[in-house]
Amino acid sequence: MTTVPISNIRNFSIVAHIDHGKSTLADRLIQMTGGLSDREMAGKEQVLDSMDIERERGITIKAQTVRLSYRAKDGKDYIFNLMDTPGHVDFAYEVSRSLAACEGSLLVVDASQGVEAQTLANVYQALDNNHEIVPVLNKVDLPAAEPEKIKQQIEDVIGIDASDAVMISAKTGLGVPDVLEAIVTRLPPPKGDRNATLKALLVDSWYDVYLGVVVLIRVVDGVMKKGSRVRMMGTGAAYDVERVGFFTPKMQQVDELGPGEIGFITAAIKEVADTRVGDTITDDRKPVTEMLPGFKPAIPVVFCGLFPVDADDFETLRGAMGKLRLNDASFSFEMETSAALGFGFRCGFLGLLHLEIIQERLSREFDLNLIATAPSVIYKMKLTDGTEIEIHNPVDMPDVVKIAEIQEPWIEATIMTPDEYLGSVLKLCQDRRGSQKELTYVGSRAMVKYDLPLNEVVFDFYDRLKSVSKGYASFDYHLTDYKPADLVKMQILVNNEPVDALSMLVHRTRAEGRGRAMVEKMKELIPPHMFQIPIQAAIGGKVIARETVRALRKDVTAKCYGGDITRKRKLLEKQKEGKKKMRQFGKVDIPQEAFIAALKVDS
Repeated sequence: MTTVPISNIRNFSIVAHIDHGKSTLADRLIQMTGGLSDREMAGKEQVLDSMDIERERGITIKAQTVRLSYRAKDGKDYIFNLMDTPGHVDFAYEVSRSLAACEGSLLVVDASQGVEAQTLANVYQALDNNHEIVPVLNKVDLPAAEPEKIKQQIEDVIGIDASDAVMISAKTGLGVPDVLEAIVTRLPPPKGDRNATLKALLVDSWYDVYLGVVVLIRVVDGVMKKGSRVRMMGTGAAYDVERVGFFTPKMQQVDELGPGEIGFITAAIKEVADTRVGDTITDDRKPVTEMLPGFKPAIPVVFCGLFPVDADDFETLRGAMGKLRLNDASFSFEMETSAALGFGFRCGFLGLLHLEIIQERLSREFDLNLIATAPSVIYKMKLTDGTEIEIHNPVDMPDVVKIAEIQEPWIEATIMTPDEYLGSVLKLCQDRRGSQKELTYVGSRAMVKYDLPLNEVVFDFYDRLKSVSKGYASFDYHLTDYKPADLVKMQILVNNEPVDALSMLVHRTRAEGRGRAMVEKMKELIPPHMFQIPIQAAIGGKVIARETVRALRKDVTAKCYGGDITRKRKLLEKQKEGKKKMRQFGKVDIPQEAFIAALKVDS
């Protein structure tokens, strides 16, 4: 393998909104540079989306990297390191670390749909990383494509020059050779000193059954050699490098990686937790003094409890979560118990899609049947004794008299929607206690910025947004800060016993509505017993909503015929006494389906 000078290396990522054709463009680039033969590509769309779940949903979850060789029109050989990134807001941190390893980005915009909320978020991230950006208009072969209009839109909304945007159709391959030339001529080469001490950025890591932990790195200075001893500066651990190589997307081994190159190393590392994403890798004998600026760690935003439907599956679930954690450092969990649901785990996720993906992977890859409790967020509580605590499970909330102030997280949401749905989108945000920050127009599309409490968003905001806009609105958000809020803990009591799995923190103004919806739902779901069952929603000692499940009754007066009314009354009184006694000592069996359905209650 001949070494290519650093001036002939190009590291770039593809950024775009969901469904604008990133992974398809990546396929074409791999095909046209001969990364995979046509036979290997045959019958496989989105080569880089390796998980079944990515293929089925047509989304990218893990950022992937590929090294391509290209001979340009100037007759020189170039090396391209391409990073395919996810477009979805929950995986934004995957995007941020891919961008940190590159110098440039291809901004892919659908020529029929235009700029979307996520396009903006990802472009701003690329600009934060000082990227050179080449706009690419995809799907220009569609009848609905309006390239000139979209170019103008890119300039208006994002503020980058789009006059020489590359026009392509990633599906048919039209215009893709121009993209390859644009990468050579318009993106900058990496900088780095071959003779300096080794300094490399840890971009990603995942677990391989045969090789242990595979670490994806971007070499900044120096040379990463096979057999050398390296140190992770964040954790202080040292390892001997066993393999060095890159992906074409197949693994190819080489002896060394020079400055500006992206590749992988393996070093008999057992746990992915030992390789912190964003860490700096250096030579163990003469380490560098300054670490590279890492990435912000992925902070869980949404929490929920996961419990096995069958209690015997608990150990399987523990093992499965450990394995998923190996490949997804952003997923965190700790054990918890619940009187209603038994043993399970409290898990932290980056967002609702992340939660859904993890849940689906658990049930699919490990054949587990799970119940998830209502998603909640982290609340900060200032106590009367001056201490501050964080709470992500409503059950752990301290006594009300000890709390001085409760703060909840707020987000800034950017929503882009066609004009005709603007009214219903604004109403939805208002209903969720949002406050509008700005409203601008881009052609016939409105772009609104709202401050919203995250608590209102995690429940079902995304689904509601899609339904009120018939699927046309796009949504992106980031956490801003914590603000004081008038929150109360609402409990659901069944036969005067609190059910911990159903308790939640809600805003005082919304408590009654949410409580009423919950008890009505539970009334339908709990089967009748031999005694009547009151179902109540309560805040502290105050009941705010109630429904009653009627008792099953036997007609005890059936054998009474004729005679005085007092005989019947005596039998009914006797039955009433029995029912009262049963209600005191009877246990209510709440079926598991009732929990699952009640937690899905739509506000």
